[in-house]
Amino acid sequence: MQSSLNPETTEFTAPQLSSRTKMAFGLAQLGMAVIGGVYTAMLTKFFQDNMGLDQKWIGVAMIIYAVWNAINDPIFGEITDRTKSKLGRRIPYLRYTAPFYALTFAAIWFCPENASQILKFWWMLVTMLLYDTCFTIIGLVHGTFMPELSESDIERGKLSIVAALFGLLGTLLAFIIPEFVRPGGTGEHASLTPFRMAMLAVGIVCSAMIFYASFVIKERREFSAEANQLHWWQAIKSTLTNKSFIIYVITSFMCTFMFAVAMGAIYYLSDYVYQSPFGVFPLLGALFIPLTIGVPLVKYPLQRWEAAKVWRGYLILCAIGFSLVYFLPTPLLPLAIAIAGFGYSGNQVVNYIVLSQVVDDDELRTGMRREGSYLGANALVTKPAQSLAIWITAFILTQTAFVTTQANGGVPFLNQPESARMGIRALVGLIPGISLALGALALTWFPLKGKLLEDQKQRILALHAEKQARFQANDPLTAEDEIGFES
Repeated sequence: MQSSLNPETTEFTAPQLSSRTKMAFGLAQLGMAVIGGVYTAMLTKFFQDNMGLDQKWIGVAMIIYAVWNAINDPIFGEITDRTKSKLGRRIPYLRYTAPFYALTFAAIWFCPENASQILKFWWMLVTMLLYDTCFTIIGLVHGTFMPELSESDIERGKLSIVAALFGLLGTLLAFIIPEFVRPGGTGEHASLTPFRMAMLAVGIVCSAMIFYASFVIKERREFSAEANQLHWWQAIKSTLTNKSFIIYVITSFMCTFMFAVAMGAIYYLSDYVYQSPFGVFPLLGALFIPLTIGVPLVKYPLQRWEAAKVWRGYLILCAIGFSLVYFLPTPLLPLAIAIAGFGYSGNQVVNYIVLSQVVDDDELRTGMRREGSYLGANALVTKPAQSLAIWITAFILTQTAFVTTQANGGVPFLNQPESARMGIRALVGLIPGISLALGALALTWFPLKGKLLEDQKQRILALHAEKQARFQANDPLTAEDEIGFES
């Protein structure tokens, strides 16, 4: 079903997405969330705590990694926008990158334990770069589907809720799986072999989900058929000078940085501050139960207020919760994390709805559908935020006299000095809280709102109906057959 005209109102209406399409989109999100969650949570701890890699080498690796991120995301975004194949612009990249995604993820964790500092550095750097290349391609392609598959913010919201719920499940599994197999947190020597075998299995299973999704999700071929693409430099300039995108990407940076810092340090908070006999599970429960409950509830404020306003409110609540982690006594840490978790549910749902509005605005300006360019430009900013988060974690732990497992003869040093405990609280609480507050403040200046946004919705539907008509005039395949929408 394509965008259609209602003869009684002379308004165009957006199509509804099929349940099968939503499920496939969610499964791909699940696969990426598990792999990405393990990577975010365990990378610094694995190389600094278990491998004993010096903070200076981690810092150098992160700088190089950030440069690579700055190069590859916009390039792959532009390439996918311009790709023409029988499978479409996006599907070939999703399908054939998935096996390499599994391989490069698993390779990270097989660094030799007794290797020299320089070999461990090179192992970390090379495997990160290879992994991130695959992650960039798959993440970009998957992200382009939400703005493309339907013009309706309601349908985009439904798809976003499905993706958020699957993503939450994946992120939760990303913390639970390592908890059963990771060394550390017990005060005893432990082998890395179970952890490494588990990571290999995670890579294979999760990449298979992404591979499967590539056979179910169908692209809108009228966008692939566009012939007059913008020149490379003109496309980059149009993206980076778009005011609505600049405001969006500031907030996106803060959210990405916050999540990477907080989740990368939550094991430290569990092992060395909260120290529950149940491991990390009480903190994970405090985070994910309110987060999971909150995700479906986001649809209610979305029915009343514009997406950017809803996003801002949730970020403020999340900022309050994370900030309390730094100030509250240890027994109340789950309460602070629960507040942050409920607040973060808004980001999980609304983030890409706002980006979709930015992409629609750009298409009305340029005539081209360029999700890949905007996803790439967004990653240009947010992926270095992940590198910054990894570096700042290592830096703060070093500066606050944190005693690593490697330095303690292979046994976790559970009785950390007070300076290290407060450093860990800052990583999980104060730094994320400040970041989210700044992101919420930036959304005050987001320009797509009110009548301007309402007019944009109807104009984009009319433009897509025109493109669909041109495509069908040259191709007998109907939109309903190709896109997989419910009638």
